[in-house]
Amino acid sequence: MTRSRPLDLLLINPGGQQRIYQNLSTNLAAKEPPIWAGLLATYARNKGHSVAILDANALDLSPAEVAEQVAELRPLLTAVVVYGHNPNASTFAMPGAGDVCSAVKEADPEGRVILLGGHVSALPERTLAEEDVDFVCGGEGGVTLHELIGALRATPSRPELTNVRGLWWRDGGTAVRNPAAPLVRDLAREMPGMAWDLLDMTQYRAHNWHCFGRENRAPYAALYTTLGCPFTCTFCCIQAPFKSGEAASGLDPKINSYRRFDPDHVVEQIGSLWREHGIQNIKVADELFLLDRRHVSRICDGLSALHADLNIWAYARVDTCNDAGLLVKMREAGVRWLAIGIESASERVRADVDKGYRPDAIEQAIGRVRDAGIHVMGNYIFGLPEDDRTSMRQTLDFAKSLNTEFANFFSAMAYPGSQLYRDAVERGWPLPETWDGYSQHSRSCLPLPTRHLSGGEVLAFRDTAFREYFDRDEYRTMVRGTFGEAAGEEIERMLGHDLDREHASSTGSNGGASREAREPLAPQRA
Repeated sequence: MTRSRPLDLLLINPGGQQRIYQNLSTNLAAKEPPIWAGLLATYARNKGHSVAILDANALDLSPAEVAEQVAELRPLLTAVVVYGHNPNASTFAMPGAGDVCSAVKEADPEGRVILLGGHVSALPERTLAEEDVDFVCGGEGGVTLHELIGALRATPSRPELTNVRGLWWRDGGTAVRNPAAPLVRDLAREMPGMAWDLLDMTQYRAHNWHCFGRENRAPYAALYTTLGCPFTCTFCCIQAPFKSGEAASGLDPKINSYRRFDPDHVVEQIGSLWREHGIQNIKVADELFLLDRRHVSRICDGLSALHADLNIWAYARVDTCNDAGLLVKMREAGVRWLAIGIESASERVRADVDKGYRPDAIEQAIGRVRDAGIHVMGNYIFGLPEDDRTSMRQTLDFAKSLNTEFANFFSAMAYPGSQLYRDAVERGWPLPETWDGYSQHSRSCLPLPTRHLSGGEVLAFRDTAFREYFDRDEYRTMVRGTFGEAAGEEIERMLGHDLDREHASSTGSNGGASREAREPLAPQRA
């Protein structure tokens, strides 16, 4: 018996935040709107498809509750989207995504389910083999979803799948890889922004630090002004969903995946969010917001004209923070924070991963940002291949000397899609046994060993560094003087949360990992 399926596409943002962030998920971590689900919804709508979004993460839905809603909606195609606002977040969202896929297939075995996102694009054949889905997407997603919906509409019982670009599927027991799908190039016409009307904007909240000195963390929004990145850092996996699309688009590899949204569309979206939902707390999720200064300047001109008292944060590289005039313009437009990738204070360690900033250049860049009235989030990585205890201590001491308004301390992870991951697999370096082990804050987190330290030693140093940075009188004084007493109290609450770690060790042990996990790495491939 054929059953009616009035909805063409249901996009699901899976949950599972407790496994990713432990007790930090309760009130410290942000709840961010699913940007890629919103963009893909717009793309599918513009191709004539009916679309809905189910944000299981924002609504705190269990996999069983998600499955109930899918069974009720009965979409032609269910797409579980595991992109992350940070590229690496896709991998550690996989356990929650897998649980949702299994629950949905159990509730409606006839329903068609596709899994897509950065992690999926990095490991499409493995994902197809491991997860309870009908299809996976090996690229960006938009073109593949559109063509798959067309195939399912044409012949629902036996769809012709061979012409669906970017699709991985099973022919009996054999995994089939279709030709790659091109990237969406005409963003202004095909994917100008997110389908905000499909999201309940009351469900989202900003990070605690983002709202230091402000009364409320909600409502909150996040969006892109550009897509992709022109760089290929060895520890980053951002290119995973875009690489096959570049080739299919006939692009010069030097162009990479970098694309710009129309600045007028960006300003229009933010203006609508402010007028219709009262949203002032906004994240610009671009990998590098400051890369194209003309693009940023046009956006800032439009935002300044809103007079909306916005509270925006964005990412930046050290070498993009050298235009004092643009920084002032950004502050006037509502940019209150920049998260700057400092990574390591050791020139030797940075050079090994193509991050060759000198400490004085870092200090000068941060000084210019602060002079413009913009707060700084310093981002640091412990456990890059050349790190040892001396270089990690050098990085922590440098972070303390900068005393930025907030800081993130990460352990180096070999995320699928990165060169580090390919090296780790090729050389047998220890990797987490489960995908949630790639989360920086999970119990099962297991960083890479360096050439000098075990992963457990790196993780233990990272956790100690976090507390040492924030539990200082110099930092407390700066925060209270800059943001007020409430921000100081928030820091104290944050310090009250301890993370349970399975692998952290200061003795060289990796919590039961193999002998190879404790040996230094061989020299890294250039």
